[in-house]
Amino acid sequence: MTAKHGKKYRAAATLVENEKLYQPAEAVSLLKKMNYVKFDPTVELHMKLGVDPRHADQMVRGVTTLPAGTGKEVKVLVFAQGDKATEAQAAGADVVGLDDVIKEIEGGWLGFDVAIATPDVMAKIARLGKRLGPRGLMPNPKAGTVTQDVGRAVREVKAGRVEFRVDKTGLIHVPIGKLSFSEDQLMENLTATINEIVRQKPTGAKGQYVRSVVVCSTMSPSVRLDMPAALALKPA
Repeated sequence: MTAKHGKKYRAAATLVENEKLYQPAEAVSLLKKMNYVKFDPTVELHMKLGVDPRHADQMVRGVTTLPAGTGKEVKVLVFAQGDKATEAQAAGADVVGLDDVIKEIEGGWLGFDVAIATPDVMAKIARLGKRLGPRGLMPNPKAGTVTQDVGRAVREVKAGRVEFRVDKTGLIHVPIGKLSFSEDQLMENLTATINEIVRQKPTGAKGQYVRSVVVCSTMSPSVRLDMPAALALKPA
């Protein structure tokens, strides 16, 4: 497999002991040592869960707010009208509207990262489901993006809220910040995310819920965490 990677990747991979399970703080430190790209990579958390998401009672989906933020400017669209539109604008939403925005999206525009909507407009934007759904952009009550409290939702997203959802193979992939963050900041974000995923354990999950925990940064080798140590992390 390593033959498919470039020289710099292979050099970074020599720093990882294949059979070793790393302590969380040790893994974060190692990611910084392995960096070889010229941009600021995103740090990612990957967790293998013992669930079968084909069953509704084993679906894992939720949101968490990263204490140190995402390190990324998030463009927020809010579908709302009247006072709620004004509230969204005051909270810092990048785009606020309804019929006009729906037409733009139907025309191919997708210049936003997160969409939020008030419950009363969901019937209108339902027709956007086929366009926004596959991209993970459709407002959803379970993700907290269908809400009357649009001001709070906008502020949370801007502050570093991320959404996670288990895929059909039982994996969860979540960005937890930028490699330029301090090790303490990355540990705070890692801790918050793992804790929330564990808290979202579905009622239908049987046996071992978390099977593996891995971190990596964009284009870097993966580092496997010692699972008991990862699951024992608690916010300060």
